[in-house]
Amino acid sequence: MAEPTTVTATFNHLVRPEGETELFYSRVVGSTELKSNVTLKGEDVQIENIRGNEGSVTLDTTGFQYFKRAAKHTAFTDDAAIKEEYYPESIDLVKELTGASKVVIFDHTIRRNAPGNLTDDPGNRKPATQVHVDQTKKASIARVHRHVPEDAESLLKKRFQIINLWRPIKHAAYDFPLALCDYRSVDTEKEVVPVTLKYPDFNGETMLVQYSPNHKWKYLRGMTPEEFVLIKCFDSNEDGKTAIYTPHTAFIDPTTPEGSPLRMSIEIRALVFYD
Repeated sequence: MAEPTTVTATFNHLVRPEGETELFYSRVVGSTELKSNVTLKGEDVQIENIRGNEGSVTLDTTGFQYFKRAAKHTAFTDDAAIKEEYYPESIDLVKELTGASKVVIFDHTIRRNAPGNLTDDPGNRKPATQVHVDQTKKASIARVHRHVPEDAESLLKKRFQIINLWRPIKHAAYDFPLALCDYRSVDTEKEVVPVTLKYPDFNGETMLVQYSPNHKWKYLRGMTPEEFVLIKCFDSNEDGKTAIYTPHTAFIDPTTPEGSPLRMSIEIRALVFYD
């Protein structure tokens, strides 16, 4: 059966409130519950399957880039082993592919689309099904101060990024694949809105995205564990030509083959620095 070139799916977009309302998600301690004043609306979008045309996207043009390299660590069942084995190989990989001089991984999330999985434990989350960007500029700078406080001032004088490395684990991700939006198709002044993440010990910021028919969505259908995508969440190089971030979301692909295994994936989030 031939690969579909485009698919249509429903994506959950932000409905911008009237006035200057501060949007927030608040974590309820000891619970999976989230309190929020965010309103989302489903909108149908077209997503291009770029299988066979992976070279059409890059980190600095679209904000994301696909690669093929099998991981040495393949179990992904134990946090300590992930940090001891998968973190170092991922750091080396990001350095090799970006030319960065320093990479600091500050967390990771494993996602499982398992029936009845309502947990928000980073080791067992469901796929994220709203169009979002992980970090704002303010939150990105705060991450540097939080995770490398001794060198923050000097590191912030040069170019830095936040990049996620996302890959399927165990089997191909036909179920709930990841869609990414070409940065060049986003009106960053009007369509992207900061949202406060209220944790018990600190506040972070993410961004949600309003719907636009101009957005150009891409995905790599049936990504295997040997394939991965680098997702730019922030770039301090604000020259007007370089992609700063890429909105993304998991989605229900209507062409998912019947009986496909439920999605399992891991993403590591890294501060990426340049000399």
